[in-house]
Order: sequence, then structure tokens, then C-alpha cells
Amino acid sequence: MNKAGTGKKWAIIAGLLVGLLVILGVAYALDVVSGKGKLPRKTSVGGVDISRMEPQAAIDKLESELGGATSQSVTVTAGEREAQFIPEQAGMSLDFAAAVDSIPEASMNPFARLAAFFGGPQEIDVDADIEPTALEPVLNRLSNELSFDATDGQVAIEEGEVKTVDAKLGQSVDRGQLEEKVTSDWLDPKGVEVEPEDVQPAIDQDKVDEFAAGPAKAALNGDLELKGREDVTASLDKQAISSFVGVKKEGENLQLDIDVERAQELFDATLADTETEMQNAQISFASGAMQVTPHSDGEVIDWETTLRDFDKRVLGEEPREWDAAYEDESAEFTTEDAENASFDEVVGEFTTSGYSDASGRNIELTAQMVNGAVISPGDTFSLNGYTGPRGAAQGFVESGIIIDGHAGTAVGGGISQFATTLYNASYFAGMTDVAHTPHSYYISRYPAGREATVYEGAIDLQFKNDSQYPVQIQTSFGGGNVTVKLMGVKTVDVESVNNGRWAQTSPHRIQLSGSDCAPSSGAPGFTTSDTRIIRDLSGNEINRETITTVYDPQPIVTCS
Repeated sequence: MNKAGTGKKWAIIAGLLVGLLVILGVAYALDVVSGKGKLPRKTSVGGVDISRMEPQAAIDKLESELGGATSQSVTVTAGEREAQFIPEQAGMSLDFAAAVDSIPEASMNPFARLAAFFGGPQEIDVDADIEPTALEPVLNRLSNELSFDATDGQVAIEEGEVKTVDAKLGQSVDRGQLEEKVTSDWLDPKGVEVEPEDVQPAIDQDKVDEFAAGPAKAALNGDLELKGREDVTASLDKQAISSFVGVKKEGENLQLDIDVERAQELFDATLADTETEMQNAQISFASGAMQVTPHSDGEVIDWETTLRDFDKRVLGEEPREWDAAYEDESAEFTTEDAENASFDEVVGEFTTSGYSDASGRNIELTAQMVNGAVISPGDTFSLNGYTGPRGAAQGFVESGIIIDGHAGTAVGGGISQFATTLYNASYFAGMTDVAHTPHSYYISRYPAGREATVYEGAIDLQFKNDSQYPVQIQTSFGGGNVTVKLMGVKTVDVESVNNGRWAQTSPHRIQLSGSDCAPSSGAPGFTTSDTRIIRDLSGNEINRETITTVYDPQPIVTCS
């Protein structure tokens, strides 16, 4: 190509460039002129496009499309949790004019204007007026609803198997981030999204797996075999082991929870026959003269020694098969003690009066049965156990009892008066109350809060002789009175203090029929308490105990 051709080519190119620049310049000028006083291209607020609009028109459009946004529910998401709030209830209101005023004018830079044709939309935040006192409780609620506690993993030993429950993460939300996101993104049609923070459980999955494969598995790794005498072995299999071995949480760790007492019960169920229980000497006056049954010492399992380091055996750190340790058990009340016993002093005494002929017959029979009974040191006396059946075959007759809170009759009725007399004699003797039951409503001939009823096979009177001397029950009957004395060696003085009556309740009315119906004017119920103070013979207080008794009101009975 010659020089003339080349020159012509460049002239054409130059002309084209100049023309393009002219066109761009004109386009730029037209864009500047047409956009003067209007918002920049590709501008939106709250997702509403207000590009190239005059400010007031943009404000009107925003109010039209977003004005109701403060009353619309907004969803806040954190992980898999969602919560909602109403902006206006959170103290939020919109200032569209401020939002439009905050939008900068379109740049005069031609390249920036050109980029605006091809770039993404420019989202402008709406200035929201926020009332902090209204926002605070809403943020508190959102934080609570978006958060949840971690779930500790669990290990259990049940029915001879190790069972586990997986640990689960919890989550929380950062309060500062929550407030920032809520106040800045609440107009976003997609809602507000907050990045949750994991909350680790105290007992995580690693601890669960480690404990299940370690101590829990070891506890069930074979039978526990305790060898007793006479070739008797108590063997506890996995099922039995799981009844006394559990798992408990200690701080942020798991530990075996071994109920040694329960394990002892299971072993003893098999090995009890290898023991010889001691027998205290017994005194009887059945033949009139004192007779002594000699004592015998015993030999029993020393459970403290036998089950020492039992937890290590459960864990397999010590052999799971071992020998029981035995120890001698000496009688507490020997033959010599019994032969030297005396019953010369009144240890405790009580008298009650007032009873019908039929009741008197039953009380007299019971007094005769019990008269002469001896309670050795350490022994417990049971009225029902000592007398046995008290029915018509034994000579007892029908007399008054309490049935469902009102008077009735039954064979053996009235024996509760003897029980009350015996209870008070043992009370003032300083005997230990093992079992006694007060009447359901108050009977005025008995001391309030210090009386007892009995019923064959169901309600018993029991007391224990915790002194070092035997006591003999002596009874007397006649002249409208029944008296019980406990004779032996007096070692204590007993004082009874009644603490008054309170919480009175009114009787209700009932109507009964039948020939055995007994009308009654009723009586109020109340609560009372009695304090027993036991002192030695020098006046030093040994023990003080208070028993509270609640008496039901005696109903007003009318007979039809």
C-alpha cells in the first residue's frame, strides 16, 4: 500500500473517533441536562426503585409503597430459628425525606455516569427514628426466641445395658449484632438475618462416647460374685448391677453413681443364711417365777469391710470375685444381765378412766394378756404382735369404735383406751416411739396430742427399749380405771409440754340410719403439738422432741 492510501486510512479512523467523541459528548450533555434535579440512576430505598425521580416524587412513592411497613411483621432468622416483630411496636418510624436527602447527586464524572448504566442498584437505607425504651423489650424477646440451650449428652445404665442420648448444640445471638441488623435491615423484603453463635453443652458428645465406652461399659463387664461361708456365693448379673449402678452429672463431667446400700441388700438376700444372728437373753414371768432364756452370740457379715473399695470392683480395678468378711456379734443383753435384772422401780406409769361395760371387758382382757411382758434392752414391743388376734374366739365382745369419723361398733372395740394408757406409760418411761397413731378426732378423756389407737392387722402400737435395763409391763384394772406401769431401773425423768391448740375446724353434718346409729352434736377439730423433754436423774437434758397432731372435726350426726 502506498503512502497516499495509508494516510487516507488514518484520516478515516480519526474522523470516526472524533464523531464518536462528539456523540458521547452529546449523550453526556443530554444525560446531565435530563437528570438535573433528579435522583441518580439505579437508586432504590427499601427495595423501591426511585431512579431518575425528582425528590418529592420519590418521597411520595416511598410513602405510598413503604408507609405501611412499620405495621407489617418482620421475620428475623438465626440459623433454623425464626422470630417476628412489628416495627412500630419496637418504637420504629420512617423518615423518607431524610432518606432521599441523603442520596448524593449523580457524579459529573462521565465514566461514573457510564458505569451507572451497567452497574447494580444502589440501595439507600431509610433513616428510622427509634425509641430505645420500646426497642429494648423487643430485642430481649427476639434474643430469647432465637436462642436455645445446649442439650447435655446422657449415659444411663438400664436393664443390663448402656444407653446414651446424644449431646446437642445450643445457639445464642450476639445482642449488638441483633440490634444492628434489626435497625438496619428491617425493610429488606427478605427479612433480617443474624448469624447465630454455637453454645457448647457441658456434657458434649466426646464425653458421652468416652464414658459409655469406659466406666459404664466396665460396670457391666461380668458378674459381681461375693463368696460367703458354706460354699454360698451371691452372684449379681448385669441386670442386678444396673439396679444399683447409675450415672450422675458432676459439674461438667459424668460419674458412676453406685448405691452401695442397695448392692448390700442384693448380696444379703443370698448370704443372710450364712450368718448367725445374736439373741439377747429373754426374761419371762409366764410361770409366775422369773425364767431366763440364755443369750447367744452371733456371727454376721462385716459389710463395711466386705464392701470397702466396692466402686473399684464395679469398675474392674479390683477383682469382681472376692470373699465376704465375717465378725462376731455379741449379745447386748446377756444371761448374767438378765439374772441380775430387777423390776423394783416405776420407770413410767399412766392411768385412764371412763369406759362402757363392753369396752371394759375388752380392755381387761388386753391388760391380762400384756401383764408381765418383759422388753429387753434393744428389743421392740408390739401390742398387736404380743396379743395376737383379739376376736370373739379370744373372748372379746362388740363395743364402740370410730368408723369414718363417727361412732360405730365392732368386736374388740375400746382397746384403743388400753393402747393410749400403754403409750403414755412408755412415753414417761423414756421409751423410743417406733409406731403410734392418734385417733382421727379428739376424745376428751385422753391428753391431746398424746394418745394412740390400734386396729388388728393394720394399726399397731410399738416402742423400743433403748435403755440398758429390761422393763416389765404391769397392768391393773378395776374401779373404772386401767393402769399400766413399766417397772425396771429408773434412769430418766420425762416432762410433757402441750403447746396449745390452733387451726380450729368446724364440724359438718351427716345423716345416718339403722338401729346402731348414735346421734352426736359434733365437736370442732384442731391442731396441737406435744413436746417431750427427757432428762437424766441429775436434771441434764438428753433429748427434746415435738410431735404435731391434727384432729378432724367430729361430725354432727342425725339419725333417720
